[in-house]
Amino acid sequence: MNTWNTWGRCMRAALGILGLTGLLALMAVPVRAAELVVGQVAPLSGVLASTGTQMVLGGKIYFDAINAQGGVHGATIRQWVVDDGYKVPDTVRLTREMLAKPEVVALYGFAGTANVTQLLTDGVLEQGGAALVAPYTGGESLRSPFNPWIFHVRAGYGDEAEHMVQQLTTLGMNRVAVMYQDDGFGKAGLAGVEAALARRNLKLVVSAGYERNTDKVDDAVKAIKAADVHAVIMIAINKPAAAFIQRYREQGGGAQLYNISVVDPTELVKLAGLKNAHGLGISQVVPYPFRPQLPVVREYQTLLKKYAPEAEVNYTSFEQFLGAKVLVEALRRAGPAPTRAKVVKALESLQNYDLGGISLGYSPTNRIGSRYVEVTVIGANGRLMK
Repeated sequence: MNTWNTWGRCMRAALGILGLTGLLALMAVPVRAAELVVGQVAPLSGVLASTGTQMVLGGKIYFDAINAQGGVHGATIRQWVVDDGYKVPDTVRLTREMLAKPEVVALYGFAGTANVTQLLTDGVLEQGGAALVAPYTGGESLRSPFNPWIFHVRAGYGDEAEHMVQQLTTLGMNRVAVMYQDDGFGKAGLAGVEAALARRNLKLVVSAGYERNTDKVDDAVKAIKAADVHAVIMIAINKPAAAFIQRYREQGGGAQLYNISVVDPTELVKLAGLKNAHGLGISQVVPYPFRPQLPVVREYQTLLKKYAPEAEVNYTSFEQFLGAKVLVEALRRAGPAPTRAKVVKALESLQNYDLGGISLGYSPTNRIGSRYVEVTVIGANGRLMK
């Protein structure tokens, strides 16, 4: 008997068993992701370009900060951004392309009620199985009926309309007009104002629309000025809102002007002129980001100064910063090998979650994280006042 051969066969068998056991053990451990890709379709060109730039920036500074600390479970976050020009067909096409990439674990910070509504109508989110976190829209059609894919950080346009109507009617202004974008976004806001007035046994005096992706508001200016109203609530984005403000004021319109939250006051002052924009009320869906009173505002201002020192504090970038914090916490809770389904479950677990002085919450049956609304005013220096 050859002892050495027998010993060798035994050792090879033992090593084979150990190797198989080790392989099975490795197979049982989830593969840790090296990179977490977050897809963002944003309007970086066209009428909403300045807003889109702020949207991307708000997420970027937080993702950069997290990556500088080692990422999430050791994985780097990559913010994959593409431009849809605020055009609905491009939003749908680009989102399909993103969701065809398995490395995309979630979607983040899209813009446009009509754009996101089309994603639901076409089943794009359902087919992709990915959460869309913090879309920059308050459209009620994205909130009701319930859909499981969109996790809202902001209040809805109905909440904003209620708050504005409450304020102006308390001040005795009950003759109200609406200037609105003639699409899903504008009609959602218009319906919110009509409902808020109806709760007070009031009716809208006049409504006037303008065509999406234009600033052709002359007809709206003419109709609303002729109606002699106390207040005008605009459901409009930067360029058409600024055009309306400027032309309405220059033609002698004296009503109190309000706009829903999706505008940048700095851009409005720049486009319409301070003389015309002074006194404009703007509803807001996140707390005032210009004073570092809340821990999360201090964090935002610190990271903005560190990662984008040329940028100014802005409501839009702050809102998307909050959305990025929500998404990163969900990625943490989803574990070292997150899937789209795990991220959805992790988001549902964020109940009464504190972002740093601001709390929001989701559940398996709730996707509206916050209903916070307040109204700010453009002051004599062009800056927002509470």
